[in-house]
Amino acid sequence: MAERAETLELRTDFSLLIDGEPRQGAEHLDVINPAYGRVFARCPAAGSSELDKAVAAAKRAFGTWRHTSYEQRAALIKELAAALREHQGPLAELLTREQGKPLNQSAAEIDRGAAQSEGMVGIDIPVETLIEDEQRHIELRYRPLGVVGIITPWNAPVNLALGPLVSALYTGNTVVLKPSPYTPLTTLKLGELLNRIFPAGVVNVLAGGDELGQWMTEHVDIDKISFTGSVATGKKVLASAAGTLKRVTLELGGNDPAIILDDADPKAIARKVFFASFVNSGQVCMAIKRIYAHESIYDELCEALVEQANAAVVGNGLDPDTELGPIQNKMQFDKVVDILKDTKQSGARILSGGEVPDEPGYFFPPTLVTDISEDSRLVREEQFGPIVPILKYSELDDALSRANDTRYGLSGSVWTSDPEKGAEIAAKLEVGTAWVNQHRATSAFVPFGGAKESGYGRQYSILGLKGYMEPEVVSVAK
Repeated sequence: MAERAETLELRTDFSLLIDGEPRQGAEHLDVINPAYGRVFARCPAAGSSELDKAVAAAKRAFGTWRHTSYEQRAALIKELAAALREHQGPLAELLTREQGKPLNQSAAEIDRGAAQSEGMVGIDIPVETLIEDEQRHIELRYRPLGVVGIITPWNAPVNLALGPLVSALYTGNTVVLKPSPYTPLTTLKLGELLNRIFPAGVVNVLAGGDELGQWMTEHVDIDKISFTGSVATGKKVLASAAGTLKRVTLELGGNDPAIILDDADPKAIARKVFFASFVNSGQVCMAIKRIYAHESIYDELCEALVEQANAAVVGNGLDPDTELGPIQNKMQFDKVVDILKDTKQSGARILSGGEVPDEPGYFFPPTLVTDISEDSRLVREEQFGPIVPILKYSELDDALSRANDTRYGLSGSVWTSDPEKGAEIAAKLEVGTAWVNQHRATSAFVPFGGAKESGYGRQYSILGLKGYMEPEVVSVAK
């Protein structure tokens, strides 16, 4: 483990944002630094009364904000991107303290969020002419929905807030944003930046527990929910939103397969495949969760991946040498430990890692597993942690069948020396995004979301932006 440094002072300089004003709440959240498993900060928690005030403020602000031009909104969003870069250092440090990921990855998350924000506001949403003849002019227009409630997870709280936030604002909606109770701090600081740029009420930021999220999904004056998180919670969100038939976008979990063809060079791809699996200690919805390797290169790939795992530095994210930080919270840590226990009891072979250190913090070494059954928990579930199975196949059709045999369908990848062949195979994966010789590559101009139970709707691109708008047909008789 890399050496760890610690700050003992309890940090409390956080506020909710309601109608352009910093607010405190009657309750509070204690925030744990996962590198130590101890509370390092405290922030206010919103109750139902704070939510009602925030929604009312957003609803009032919508009356004016909806009539601003795309150009006006884009200019303010670009100001936000500049502010994120200006404050990248302190934001990244805070993000690492509450989330655990290495500092350079926190900084990259903030920079990526800023870049994608700038990209989305460069997308034009034109009026579409459907019919133009002597009798009729029929066009399709898009108008904002109203108040958008955004609920974000703990694995990438800044980036996964900025995507739906910018989509909602750019398309003329107002927002109530709720981060995970595990990682509320950087989002509350993001609220301070937003408050300097946007008119009062356009963006409101509330920290709170799971009950706050449920109140948001049920709230009669919230017109859309954008939720990023687990499949189980996503189903609850969808059911809860049905009471008001509010629009919903769900970006949910994945069990992403990577199929390694027999013509791939294991040593050349090992580092990319390893970090596509283990970045953020595996706590990425679109990380590789299952590796299917052809029998002819299987042993060589296992050896190359073990070499990467043994060399990876696990430790406090504030240590500059750290490549993999802790698991973010004890609940997820216990789940991954339990999956490891089941894996060992099944008789599977541990190639690397597999021993949890007896020390403070939620640290778990990068663990590679082989000789494991297809119906094991590690293969069937989304482990969302640094433990990944490597499975052998002989026939490509069998690999595709096994890769697709899941209710998840977020993304997947194919690795080969023949990109054209790889594209043909990737198109047979039952996922929202299929990559060739890469994984986790996203863009503001490319829609992202899941098939099957991995999602509902899309984020990013013109397709994602239209998900924050109501299509309206205007039909004129000449």
